[in-house]
Amino acid sequence: MTRPAPQGALWALLAGNFVIGTGVMVVPGTLNEISASLSVTAATAGQLITAAAVVMCLGAPLLAALVAGWDRRQLLALTLLWYAAGHALCALMPSFGALLPVRMLTVIGPAIFTPQAAACAGLLVPPEHRGRAVTFVFLGWSMASVLGLPIGALIGGHLGWRMAFMAIAMLSVVSAASIWLTLPTGIRPAALTAAAWSRVLRSPVLMGIVSVTALQGSGQFVLFSYFGPVLKQSFGADANTLSLMWALFGAFGLVGNMVVSRYIDRIGAGRMVLLTSSLIALSLLLWPFASTLAWLAVVIVPWGLGCFATNSAQQARLVGLAPALAPGSVALNSSGIYIGQAVGAGLGGWLLANDAAPWMSRVGLALLLMAIALSVAIDRSRRAA
Repeated sequence: MTRPAPQGALWALLAGNFVIGTGVMVVPGTLNEISASLSVTAATAGQLITAAAVVMCLGAPLLAALVAGWDRRQLLALTLLWYAAGHALCALMPSFGALLPVRMLTVIGPAIFTPQAAACAGLLVPPEHRGRAVTFVFLGWSMASVLGLPIGALIGGHLGWRMAFMAIAMLSVVSAASIWLTLPTGIRPAALTAAAWSRVLRSPVLMGIVSVTALQGSGQFVLFSYFGPVLKQSFGADANTLSLMWALFGAFGLVGNMVVSRYIDRIGAGRMVLLTSSLIALSLLLWPFASTLAWLAVVIVPWGLGCFATNSAQQARLVGLAPALAPGSVALNSSGIYIGQAVGAGLGGWLLANDAAPWMSRVGLALLLMAIALSVAIDRSRRAA
């Protein structure tokens, strides 16, 4: 195995997550433009989020088993090339009916890349630095929210959603080259045996943590999926305003993930999850009281701080508890993220279609409180054991 210094490889994995995250979030960022261009309602266009999340949810663990023996340099580079081709094809689709299945095939990329990048990062550094390495790589998602999402929304608002998709296709090719040039060859995490998968699936702690992730994702995506339509409907936000709001949200998301990356090994992943989840819940609690865009900008700050940080803390939590089972547990955690997106987007779309948009934040808050309660219960059970 060729083993250069890991820092360049970690940066390449971070950049890959940036591209992956930008591609996943391009639909929420351009939902208004997609619905107008393809002559469908915002709730119908939101099915792109739900369907993609279902594919990513099912794909993460199944594909983790399928690609277990692959060299990670080859696997991650090819995954990004697949992502590039998928976004280019999406940009060419003439109707919503044609776009939906192509989008579902495209998001096989995130189902593979993010969990495998996390597991790979854990193998590039000494055990005592694994938590920080995993959260560092996951910073790419925060950077996607602070840069990729608002820029994508701006491109979509002024040049059309198709150009936003083509930009992601080009970035994916560049990122694939970066992975190929910097990642060591020969990284092949040991394939999980049936017995190892059984240990993951039968572990109340590991599966409980995955359930926390699913509840968090559901609570957030009830409203997050439809930021664009809700802000346009409630506040008259145009493309420039929406892009600024996304940028504000993403900027604090980056700050939150940087704080987690710096302090998680010191204070513990469980406590960090409690903190970040509570920040999200605070924003959802205050959302109904935001009567102007200025107040809304203040309200989303805690959510931004906790949004991506809580996912990276959850991944580090799993890697730290059972490093040998990380390829499976992290893949299942990614499934938890995506099933949360699917359930949340589905609930949010139903509420939006039935003129119940004010209930979005309340439903999201209820799900976040369930996630917090379960997370605390898991930590208490481990301390009592």
